[in-house]
Amino acid sequence: MGNWRRHAIYFAPPEGSALARFGAGWLGWDAARGEAVAGLALPGLPLPREAIVETPRRYGFHATLKPPFRLAEGRSVAELDAAVEAVAAGCAPFALRLEVGAPGAFLALVPEAASPALAALERACVTGLDAFRASAEAAELRRRRTAGLDAAEEENLRRWGYPWVLGRFRFHMTLTGALAPGVQARVRAALEPALAPLLAAPVAVADVCRFAEAEDGRFRLARRFPLGGGRAG
Repeated sequence: MGNWRRHAIYFAPPEGSALARFGAGWLGWDAARGEAVAGLALPGLPLPREAIVETPRRYGFHATLKPPFRLAEGRSVAELDAAVEAVAAGCAPFALRLEVGAPGAFLALVPEAASPALAALERACVTGLDAFRASAEAAELRRRRTAGLDAAEEENLRRWGYPWVLGRFRFHMTLTGALAPGVQARVRAALEPALAPLLAAPVAVADVCRFAEAEDGRFRLARRFPLGGGRAG
């Protein structure tokens, strides 16, 4: 595919890793392969898995570093990739301890503690690649504002096209859509035992990825860029 609607810079677990396999199976969408996969069956779910993951499924298993954007006029994907490679080369690899958390009405994998290296990586992606982002359309701005933004979030929206960046950034690998509190607790109880062995050791953040949204509305992993330099994949 080459008719990409939007691009985004994400963290995604290494292809073939146990965490990547779990994420693809849980969501039912393997962004690295660009195809649907058999859904992972977990006991104790209060709703069908398909209903629980309907919202995050199209994005693939990831954590956002630079939110999805349309490519600015006059810019090419090759130029974007060169810029991402340069940004990644300027950031050292690190590791995160992750846990299941609820950053909102949804469940996600979140860091156990703050990470200066993660904050620096996100800042580099947001600010260092912004020349490639087309300005947000009026309808998108209106939609974002329905969330009830504070002053800092409004400033982020106007400057960077997204409210929850920089000082409002919260790393999360989304596992579910919005869930009612009682339902969320039961889904969490089903997910935590399955994820515990995968999160026993810190998760390496050794590269960043460019994901791209195809005409079908689903995101696919287009390319990986190693942190600290090296050979891109």
